[in-house]
Amino acid sequence: MTPEMSSIVFALKSKKNSMMAVILRDMRTRFFDHGIGYLVVALWPLTHMLALLVINGLRHGQAPYGDSMYIFLATGLIPTLLFMYVSRFMSLSIILNKPMLAFPQVQILDILMGRAVLEVVAALLTLFFFVIILLVLGENPWPYNPVQALEAYSASVLLAVGVGIVAGVITAILPIFATAYALFMILIYLSSGMLFDTSKLPDQVTKILAWLPVFQTVEWMRVAYFPTYSDKLLDRQYVLMWGLCSLFFGLVLERMVRRLALES
Repeated sequence: MTPEMSSIVFALKSKKNSMMAVILRDMRTRFFDHGIGYLVVALWPLTHMLALLVINGLRHGQAPYGDSMYIFLATGLIPTLLFMYVSRFMSLSIILNKPMLAFPQVQILDILMGRAVLEVVAALLTLFFFVIILLVLGENPWPYNPVQALEAYSASVLLAVGVGIVAGVITAILPIFATAYALFMILIYLSSGMLFDTSKLPDQVTKILAWLPVFQTVEWMRVAYFPTYSDKLLDRQYVLMWGLCSLFFGLVLERMVRRLALES
């Protein structure tokens, strides 16, 4: 192995060790000072989902689209809550793990990516538990187009991580931004389209909602689940552009304000 290759391998190992240190600290300190408390990260959004399912199930109303109210809600809840929880907790990652920056090997990006790994794994656990619950309820949680559903879920992850990095860097230098971002999540929640059938809205409203990337991920997921669902509002390239641009902007921003974030 050449000296250049050896230095690259050493740098990668050092980066992996830094991220693992952040992940292990996060898992132990976030809940109950024990690693098993990490399960709460997955159970919290799951409780959110179940509460909405129970509330709407008790109403015994007709689903806005399709035959099942549970499946209709699930197709909106999964991408929306994935974005909300992943990006929200990534926005807090640096200020909650600032003691780790006392170690020269640990960089801001290590903290952000370590938290991203934790949140994405938690989102996958939430999805797994949610599918089990739908099966227990006698529902069919499998999409009409599995490949497209996987694409919609992956695009949601990309969008959440990209925006989460941007939010995390801004919060590191301006902590009050975390509060503003949490309040902004209410707007995302209400405008995502997860609780209503967008085809029944006026064109003037849907044209505005179509500019929101989270709204697009919900439409993408519903197109994957319902074979007759209209895709006239769906722009897959727009979602991917948002995710990739957010990721790129977040990485550039982290490089630009790294010293300021460490000093703040």
